[in-house]
Amino acid sequence: MGMESQAAELHQEIAGGRLQWKKGGLKTIPYIIANEVLEKVASFGLLANMIIYLTATYHMKPAAAAVVLLLWGAISNFLPIFGAFLADSWLGKFRVIAAGSFFSLTGTVLLWLTAMIPGAQPPACSAGGHCRAATSSQLAFLLGAFAFMAIGTGGVRPCSLAFGADQFDRRKSQPHADNVRVLQTFFNWYYVSVGVALVVAVTVIIYIQDHAGWRIGFGVAAALMAVSTLFFLLGSAMYIKVKPNTSVLSGLAQVAVVALKNRRIILPSDATDAWYHKKKGSKLTVPSKSLRFLNKACVIRTREKDLNPDGTAADPWRLCTVEQVEVLKAVVRVLPIWSTGVMVAIIINQSFPVLQALSMDRHIGPHFQIPAATVTVFSIVTLTLWVALYDRLLVAPLARLTGRPRGLGLKQRLGFGLVLSTIATVVMAITEHIRRRRAIDQGLMDKGIVHMSAMWLIPQYCLMGLAEAFSFIGQIEFYYSEFPRSMTTVGLSLLALSFGTGSLVGAVIVAVVDRVTEANGGVSWLDRNLNKGRYDYYYWMLTAMSVANVFYFMVCSQIYGEEGKSKIWEEEEEEEKKKEMEEEQQASKELSMMP
Repeated sequence: MGMESQAAELHQEIAGGRLQWKKGGLKTIPYIIANEVLEKVASFGLLANMIIYLTATYHMKPAAAAVVLLLWGAISNFLPIFGAFLADSWLGKFRVIAAGSFFSLTGTVLLWLTAMIPGAQPPACSAGGHCRAATSSQLAFLLGAFAFMAIGTGGVRPCSLAFGADQFDRRKSQPHADNVRVLQTFFNWYYVSVGVALVVAVTVIIYIQDHAGWRIGFGVAAALMAVSTLFFLLGSAMYIKVKPNTSVLSGLAQVAVVALKNRRIILPSDATDAWYHKKKGSKLTVPSKSLRFLNKACVIRTREKDLNPDGTAADPWRLCTVEQVEVLKAVVRVLPIWSTGVMVAIIINQSFPVLQALSMDRHIGPHFQIPAATVTVFSIVTLTLWVALYDRLLVAPLARLTGRPRGLGLKQRLGFGLVLSTIATVVMAITEHIRRRRAIDQGLMDKGIVHMSAMWLIPQYCLMGLAEAFSFIGQIEFYYSEFPRSMTTVGLSLLALSFGTGSLVGAVIVAVVDRVTEANGGVSWLDRNLNKGRYDYYYWMLTAMSVANVFYFMVCSQIYGEEGKSKIWEEEEEEEKKKEMEEEQQASKELSMMP
């Protein structure tokens, strides 16, 4: 496409005074994807190497540094839930992404200043090995940078993909199949771009930090975030900005609040639809008998006060629909299985292997040495390759063998993810035991580079990548299968909640292990000196917890019963599809009648 045709597409057409600015479409892709990709390159490039910055520059103990990073990860995963709520119910996706980009930019600039301003970090350790701890103001400056980046993450990540999809959703003006194909093309490019961004983050950005220093490395991340924000704002005039309406998440909150308000009322003994408030045209007219306490949220007490003349609720925080109640019940039903993924998140979020890599031989060939944090790239590559291979090569033969369209059942995939994460912790413990033994045999009880290749860490990262592919991608498909289509945002929120909870629980585990093992003058398992500590014991402890989690999953899986959507949800979705097709046919008919 030439420059003239591009300009014509991007500017307002005035021929006849009828045509208006053409918004959305392919021309918005560079701005939206660049914003998400550059944000991920900047943030992941900082996170992967941050434990080295905290231990080497701020003189933190490895356990303290890990707790800080895990808490940062927890907040970064919890806040997107609130970001999605704000975008859907109040501010809209564009404003939330723009605000999140500014917060992320502010955070990366503050982090860059911690390396640039001489007094913003503790002085270097003395020749005798004495290291001065960071002051309260220095820590506050650093943690403030983390806080701004976490808030920014809460704005960008939950909205970027959905905002991009808004630019291509043409259900009113093009056939359903064409609309699906366009959206699928966007999703494919989006995920490919994010995958490339993660690889660049843990290779190129970390290499710059490792070889050019923190000042330049953090400066590059801040510059990328500035470009990310600028790109997104430059496309403002071209975006389709869907107005905020209601959020499924707010609907869940309404059910919980109303049920609590109505806790004293008595449920009607005869379950007729006359007692309950239902969505117009919905087949869900009477709530199910499970979790009956929640049914109090949709009981009509006084029709004149509770309902508008058109049958809608006068106050959604006083009366909910039967559908809203059943949606919350569906979420509650999957929570036990969801909780089993927390242990996988704890294992995947481990940052101690980066310190192990730092103490090992990282040379590839005689002259090139990879940065310690770059070993994490093997997890990302394994996940990406496995998803591609499973989808293209293994699904068909497995489907013939199992009789399932996706090869393995969803609960089977989740179970495999738990088992693989358990095996990963076993490999981590064995590898660390071998590394520590070699260090002691080589007389490196204090510190030094062990004559052992860092490539020993590759198997555990590959196993973690496989575990993530089975467990977390399996969770997404599980929620998509078990929930109605209107609850896709809830499924993604549950996944973010899983990562956040895993980080939070992981921080508690690290803090407790460090405190207990160093009590009474003992040496902490997570000591600053890896060769004096017993990180292998810590990994064996995670293994025991993972084994217990596998058995817990088996119990939860048995209680949950057979997977698959209920008949009533299927009927609801068929009605929605039928309604969409009727709207599309009507729109096509109207277009054909236009002169």
